[in-house]
Amino acid sequence: MKKKLTQELTLFYTPNFPKKFNTISNKKYSVTIGIGGNIGNTKKLFDKLILCLKKDARFTLIITSPLLQNPPFGYLEQKDFLNGIIKLKTNLCPNAFLKAMQRYENKFGRKRSFQDAPRTLDIDIIFFDDKKINRENLIIPHKNWASRESVIIPLKYINQ
Repeated sequence: MKKKLTQELTLFYTPNFPKKFNTISNKKYSVTIGIGGNIGNTKKLFDKLILCLKKDARFTLIITSPLLQNPPFGYLEQKDFLNGIIKLKTNLCPNAFLKAMQRYENKFGRKRSFQDAPRTLDIDIIFFDDKKINRENLIIPHKNWASRESVIIPLKYINQ
């Protein structure tokens, strides 16, 4: 199912987006990640990511948002992006969590050619519990989350 929000923004509803998973978890940290991509079959790739995260004992999936199709920013000569939000729980510390997410990006063919380049899968840590981290390789909360429709709109569906 799809729902047009504006001329440029469309919400997509698939079996995994939005979806409520386990709401009970004894894992320590609640983490909100943003996912995005615009190369290949992004919906199928996101479904594969959900499957991987479900099978990975380090994570307990809580809830996902609908997917938002939106125009690129920064580098504009590329296809629209699909973006979504996943909330999960983990016992990993922020650095180990970042490394795990970067491994998933690589597994799904992420190439880092230049800033805002087209990509198969981008995973951003939006929130990590109530932690505030400002290091060269990791900024939490994500520095631009509040100004990005690609985060704000899907996030509304998680925090209802």
